[in-house]
Amino acid sequence: MTSYLKFEQVGMSFSRGQMTTEVLRDIDLTIERGEFVSLIGHSGCGKSTLLNVLGGLLQSTTGEVFLEGKLVDEPGPDRAIVFQNHSLLPWLTVYGNVAIAVDKVFGGSKSKAERHDWVMHNLELVQMGQARDKRPHEVSGGMKQRVGIARALAMQPKVLLMDEPFGALDALTRAHLQDSVMEIHARLGNTVMMITHDVDEAVLLSDRVVMMTNGPSATIGQILEIDLPRPRRRLELATDAEYARCRAAVLEFLYARHRVPARAAA
Repeated sequence: MTSYLKFEQVGMSFSRGQMTTEVLRDIDLTIERGEFVSLIGHSGCGKSTLLNVLGGLLQSTTGEVFLEGKLVDEPGPDRAIVFQNHSLLPWLTVYGNVAIAVDKVFGGSKSKAERHDWVMHNLELVQMGQARDKRPHEVSGGMKQRVGIARALAMQPKVLLMDEPFGALDALTRAHLQDSVMEIHARLGNTVMMITHDVDEAVLLSDRVVMMTNGPSATIGQILEIDLPRPRRRLELATDAEYARCRAAVLEFLYARHRVPARAAA
């Protein structure tokens, strides 16, 4: 059976003058429809590069990526990206920032009334319907990120890509948005690939955590299955033995990989 999303021997190198740096090597990964997969690893291990290859923003040096059997070689509305920076257009309202994506993707297939209803539906999904007429400078950082998520979801992407979407937020806002993302994922069953540096976030949200080795020439070092029932409630997981085991496994991997270069240099 063909995998929903597949990375085959993906490698990425960047050249500057006569110097070439290999960032990624031999990335093999399959993701099934509806999975929530997190990428975690130390800075410089190529996580964002891999996400950008899937997003079609970068062309891999070697290997290929397939989505539903189709080669991914350019950006497209079937892959929507939520960045750490919300990337909202400051002159548009909350409504307008979502509508611009809806008009682009569905301008030829939905009527004006249907597009309006779809914009509002997605704003309500992230609890931002009441702020529809506000501009980005009039809402908080967490609210901006909710709008970014609504805009991505409104494109009805086959894969939602998230690059440290909560990294710039305070702890309480981050927790609320994590809960919102879990609720949306449970409701929509969408396929998600997320980059994070936060071990607890990775274990809480994911079906699998993909752990990257240190760069350069980073690759997948280990994949951890998160066998925790959904819906997940963070207060209950705080004392859950399986949650603790998964968290410890990710920390052990990251700590071991962090120490190897230091030992080698000694």
